[in-house]
Amino acid sequence: MSTVPKPLIVVVEDEPNLLALVTTHLDQAGMIVQGYASGLPALKFLRKNFASLLLLDINLPGISGFELRETLTQEGVRVPTIFLTGNTHEEDKLRGLGLGDDYMTKPFSYAELIARIQAVLRRASGRTDFHVTENASVVDGPFDFCGVRVVPARLELEFPGAPPEQLGRKALGVLVHLHANRGEVLTREALIHAVWGEHANITSRSLDQYITKIRELFRRHGRAPEGFRNVHGVGYILDPEAAPAEGG
Repeated sequence: MSTVPKPLIVVVEDEPNLLALVTTHLDQAGMIVQGYASGLPALKFLRKNFASLLLLDINLPGISGFELRETLTQEGVRVPTIFLTGNTHEEDKLRGLGLGDDYMTKPFSYAELIARIQAVLRRASGRTDFHVTENASVVDGPFDFCGVRVVPARLELEFPGAPPEQLGRKALGVLVHLHANRGEVLTREALIHAVWGEHANITSRSLDQYITKIRELFRRHGRAPEGFRNVHGVGYILDPEAAPAEGG
């Protein structure tokens, strides 16, 4: 029995019959499919979960496939992408190839679709396809953060005696960077660059909101993340060996 995990393919297609057919063929090819009829629910899923590949139509309700892909790029969400669309205009194809990894037009052969997905997955496997942020990967091993087990492979926090809590991509990246630099004061800018990338358009306020959500998770389970504190006017530090600062 193979121990290689099945790839998770997110398919965004607003034609119900075509979505069902694509799902059936990918399932038969040994892939797991998460299907959406519009872009916004897919965007919400991809912000918090790892996917092996995104199979994306262009003309979608609410947000176009191009807009969805651009938003993911701006937010630092890395996922190989194939555009699968009825748009045959050369300018659309060139734009799609610039944003993603491949571009297929309808009608298409399912055998070719499977072959192209497998080709993109092979290329991605030599890059950083397992990364959910610039610094965190789903193949990273579990680690302890203030008495709570962080499991990157499942994007989860495991609190003793409680069901696992889902952890967003960026929150995981923040915890990974703090853990990797225990005992060091990290500026907000350094944290942002580590998790989102050097050119990300992310403010310190946005980072602080992620920190607040992490602390709220701990408090909901009756735990204080001792040793993880704010350094006024600078950033944050994880120092488990030190006594917690008041108001930290």
